[in-house]
Amino acid sequence: MTDAPPFQSELRARANCGVGAVVDLQGRASHQILLDALQVLERLDHRGARGAEENTGDGAGVMLQKPDAFFRRELGDLPVADAYAVAQLFLSSDPHQRQTLREHIEATVTQWGFTALGWRDVPTCNEGLGHGALDTEPRVQQLFVSHAEGLTRSALDRHCYVLRLALDKAVAELPGAQDFHICSLDRRRIVYKGLLTNPQLRRYYPDLSDPAVVTALALAHSRFSTNTLGSWARAHPHRVIVHNGEINTYRANFNRLRDREADLDHPQIGAALRRLRPLVATGVNDTELLDAAIELLMAGGRSLEHALRMLIPEAWQNDHAMDPARRDWYDYHANLIEPWDGPALVVGSDGERVVAVLDRNGFRPCRYDITHDGRLILAIEVGVLDQPAADIRERARLGPGQMLVVDPAAGGLLDAAALQQRFRSDHYAEWLAQRPKLAAFAPPRAREQTPHVPDLESRQRAAGYTWEVLEHLLRPLAEDGKDPVGAMGDDAPPAVLSRAPRNVYSYFKQLFAQVSNPPIDYVRERLVTSL
Repeated sequence: MTDAPPFQSELRARANCGVGAVVDLQGRASHQILLDALQVLERLDHRGARGAEENTGDGAGVMLQKPDAFFRRELGDLPVADAYAVAQLFLSSDPHQRQTLREHIEATVTQWGFTALGWRDVPTCNEGLGHGALDTEPRVQQLFVSHAEGLTRSALDRHCYVLRLALDKAVAELPGAQDFHICSLDRRRIVYKGLLTNPQLRRYYPDLSDPAVVTALALAHSRFSTNTLGSWARAHPHRVIVHNGEINTYRANFNRLRDREADLDHPQIGAALRRLRPLVATGVNDTELLDAAIELLMAGGRSLEHALRMLIPEAWQNDHAMDPARRDWYDYHANLIEPWDGPALVVGSDGERVVAVLDRNGFRPCRYDITHDGRLILAIEVGVLDQPAADIRERARLGPGQMLVVDPAAGGLLDAAALQQRFRSDHYAEWLAQRPKLAAFAPPRAREQTPHVPDLESRQRAAGYTWEVLEHLLRPLAEDGKDPVGAMGDDAPPAVLSRAPRNVYSYFKQLFAQVSNPPIDYVRERLVTSL
């Protein structure tokens, strides 16, 4: 194989986001975990995009555990850690608009059964930021809330999800709403991010350098936009995940998620969800949509790994060596929701555990080291931390469709057997056995011969078939069972804009990012693809 031209090598080295995570496998919180994650982020600076301004980035950020002791030092009296949540907010830089937003936010907090415990101005330093970032810079503030009924843990989490939806809708029409964004509103997690380059993040948020800010896990992300422009709100991490890749099935996923909203219910928050529909706003990008879907599934009671595995499944349909119980798990959930497909590495955290999953084709890299002192260092590249080789106990990478789960309460990094137990149950086989078969509804039919079609050529012309299509596309498929090979590219206009008659199916092409070269063959690569 010949070496790629220099510009191709440069593109491959830079043309997707930077993702990293540092986790203590025993759940021991320290400031060093955060410092290591920031170093990982800065080592991935070449993965972050810049425009014409070298000092305006496409977005950088970090997710960490809520630093309870730090907040108690800053605010004084707070409820126990599991009884309050922190909202990290972007607000308007205009003081009058910001005051109006805060008043509506506090009114909404009270309306939905919460108590506002106080506000905190997040210290920031915008020295050195480019004009693109400065012109849209929001005011970053934190709001501390508890539930009026004293809810804690998972019950508080569910109602925080409802409150987040309610806040988005409450301020949507207010002046300054275009600057409003909820980076995180959670009992266990907090997100610091912005329209920044990787090295700027640490300087912009002095909180991140305070030794009192301790965490047992940290997720870092450097954004390289492929289909949307950068903004303060679109920087990662989102509320649950960081993501490297594209969700090619975005349009179908969005439409089907909206379709299902009418059927959503939950014994505790079902009525609230019905009041707050639509749950996902129009115009979000693919990562924001995926993050919203995971949030919704987790609010319904599913674990993070359960939700991610539902949305990004392994290639299971044609893997006959797969454990039957695991196949039943995938088969059952395929009836509930379709795969969110595309080249993707997704890493998420619920504030206690960290989960990483790779798409079934393995189109994105994910490497990790486990050290003797019990840390996991994960990134899309090696060499993100200066780690002596003698300190590394294990070095590995995620393969196509594989999942990694770090659960300190269950002993750290789960092995294959422990992970398998989380995705198997006899109930799935029982439920699948009750699934109606389409064949039961079809009337019996006698074997039919291929009918003679009079004036076939006129019918083919009416349907839009040309001699070129018949000879160069259909004939090779019929005679050889092979896809015809031709030049890359298609300069024909979209069917709806074409002046020439087009086939009916030309109006139904999926809109997605073309990222595979050569194209995926659904027949020969059936192990990792599904129609």
